[in-house]
Amino acid sequence: MTLLPGRHLRAALTATAAAFSLTLLVPGAAGAATGTPNTPTDLYNAFQPCATDPGAPLVAGSDWGGQVRGITSSTDPAVTRLTAQFRYWPVADPAQVTTVENTWARPGWEASAKLGLAAGATYAWQVRTVDPANGAASDWTASCYVATDDSAPSAAAVVTTPAFPDGQWAPGGAPIEFRLDPNGVADVAGYQYSFRDLTVPFTATDGDRGIPVLHGPYDADPPFGVRADFLGGPATVHLLPPAGMSSGPVTLSVRSLDRAGNPGPIVRHTIYVSPTAPTVTQLSHNPLFGKPVTFRFTPNPGTQAISPTVSYTVTNTRTGRTTVVPAGADSTAETTLLLNHPLGDLLDVTATSANGWISSAGQWGHYLDTTPTITSTDFPADGAGTVGTPGTFHLAPKISGSEIASWTYSFDWGAHTVTVPAGAHGEADVSYTPTESGWYDIDAWATTKDGVQLTDGYYDFTVN
Repeated sequence: MTLLPGRHLRAALTATAAAFSLTLLVPGAAGAATGTPNTPTDLYNAFQPCATDPGAPLVAGSDWGGQVRGITSSTDPAVTRLTAQFRYWPVADPAQVTTVENTWARPGWEASAKLGLAAGATYAWQVRTVDPANGAASDWTASCYVATDDSAPSAAAVVTTPAFPDGQWAPGGAPIEFRLDPNGVADVAGYQYSFRDLTVPFTATDGDRGIPVLHGPYDADPPFGVRADFLGGPATVHLLPPAGMSSGPVTLSVRSLDRAGNPGPIVRHTIYVSPTAPTVTQLSHNPLFGKPVTFRFTPNPGTQAISPTVSYTVTNTRTGRTTVVPAGADSTAETTLLLNHPLGDLLDVTATSANGWISSAGQWGHYLDTTPTITSTDFPADGAGTVGTPGTFHLAPKISGSEIASWTYSFDWGAHTVTVPAGAHGEADVSYTPTESGWYDIDAWATTKDGVQLTDGYYDFTVN
């Protein structure tokens, strides 16, 4: 992928006032003596089809405006290598002809070269095919024209939002109208925008036979730019903030682009959108680990009045699991979810309207304590045990014992762990004999039959 403007392509070419060939390799027989080179086709510069009207040249920055291409070919199908010979000159001084060659042109594919264009001038260029085996050359193509412009728009665009006056909160739920003005810059051709950071406005990739494909902000899917109503004119867009950015301060970054693709200064316009979150209601019992819980979702009245809610997206922010729930005819919905995070589950619920608006998140959360209960008669927490005396530690879950498969514990702060199966009621007894006096700690946690590791717990005791 090529980034534009301001990035360089590397091409196998040489350039002098009078063309000369690459000497990295000794040219061999490239074609039969009877082969006839064809005039190149599919001419591109600045990764766009070249402009053949001298009165309407392609406008581009001098660097990527100098990137030229053409497909060479020969009447002899045995030819495997040709030379693409480019010549160019300032329109204001046709006598200043410079020639550039690509001596490793592949027949049937785009051959590229780099023209040394100065800023602020208009150039004409042509290309022909030369067979290095016999010196035969095709006709020159018709002239292409490019005007170079390296000057970015001098002033930042002006952004206004009629429905969101500066510093005032306004309801959300509908696409937001942004009006973009060139701020007096006469050659503004369009505007690039984003609710996040602005990226490089133009990129290029190679398509079939090396024919370049230019990717820009205006025709992307979805677009991230808009053409001006006329050169040097304004534009209006109606945008939906992305998920997670539809309430509170909402900022759109904008910059103008001239005909050459040069970007102007970035301006950031902030509006204030009132919350549009749906209501989340728990319908069933208090959540238990590993048990289903039923919820009802009700749309925000404001957004519902603008466009009906068609679905809800439920994201468990503890697990990252996402569930989409279709809304009913009244735009409400009910769903049952299995909750099994060791710390309890936290849900973010957004509503999607028929017009595409994604609301701010309604939230629901429940804390679960899945740490074990650890006790020991031999080494009580408020007393002291004896060195060399074996002791028993009882591990019991705070959740249903039928969920527990095993226990893992450590008496040396995790340096060595031991795993034992849980008993019929999800409990376990483990033995330990201290060899020295001092302060001790057992760290233990349970693992469920579904393989979920629960929260670990600690039990401190002393030994005399």
